[in-house]
Amino acid sequence: MKATIGTDVMRAATLLRSGAIVAIPTETVYGLAANAFDDAAVLKVFEAKQRPSFDPLIVHIGDRARVQDVVAELPIGAEALMDAFWPGPLTLVLPKQRTVPDIVTSGLDTVGVRMPAHPLALELLRALEFPLAAPSANPFGYVSPTTAQHVADQLGDRIAYILDGGPCAIGVESTIIGWEEGRWLLYRLGGTPLEAIEGVIGSVAQARERVLPAAPGMLESHYAPRTPLFVGNVQQLLQQHAGKRIGVISFRTEYESHACEVLSPTGDPNEAAQHLFAALRALDTSDCDMIVAERFPREGLGAAINDRLRRAASAR
Repeated sequence: MKATIGTDVMRAATLLRSGAIVAIPTETVYGLAANAFDDAAVLKVFEAKQRPSFDPLIVHIGDRARVQDVVAELPIGAEALMDAFWPGPLTLVLPKQRTVPDIVTSGLDTVGVRMPAHPLALELLRALEFPLAAPSANPFGYVSPTTAQHVADQLGDRIAYILDGGPCAIGVESTIIGWEEGRWLLYRLGGTPLEAIEGVIGSVAQARERVLPAAPGMLESHYAPRTPLFVGNVQQLLQQHAGKRIGVISFRTEYESHACEVLSPTGDPNEAAQHLFAALRALDTSDCDMIVAERFPREGLGAAINDRLRRAASAR
């Protein structure tokens, strides 16, 4: 089976109702979606991605009223966060309803939920009678997809349909925060800057390290290209590895003697985030022996970029 790429929302909905899995666009990255209330369908997502069962999935909804279908209670600040950032790249990890299968939450009593901002994703979700469980549409641990073609290149022989919504506008996954023991904790940096979140609910603490993840994207090694990646001072790394074919990921500086992906010539961290995964993918499919990347300023989405690069580099 080879996936078809198209823009037919009703076809995607029909396939999802039948228990199939479908790749869908969001403003962050493309997701691999299944009926969140169908254990067998969700299992297909884990199998297609070769994702370990201990790594929970995010549930996507198309309307605020659907929160009650998956969440048992809303803690202090949850509604203010939804008002401020939904639809958008913020996932809230909250106590789950019993109707959410354990396979979705990896047996946890909490569930990650968000409302994506992409118009096609919202149209699809609002046409369905159920929410969608949808991790990124890529083999587990590899670079996340930001176009329909990226999905086809990686998983095209494992899924029936890819709903094409064009390139993702944000380009890194959602920020994830959760409610534990009476306070909000940060699980993953992402498309909503932490400063903006703290402007709504006050200080958010860093989640403690744990053996099994409480939310997606918490594993130390993740988002990794197959080509070795090093993060640090680019000039020093180029000198240390002189003689090798090196690809460079840079914020705004062009390194003309090397294959170079400049993420934002104007120095905009949000633009850089949009291009990050495509740049990693481009260099990973080149003839480079290694990839080097610089650390980004922490303004805007710069912190999320640094987080992705750190996790991708740790795969070495």
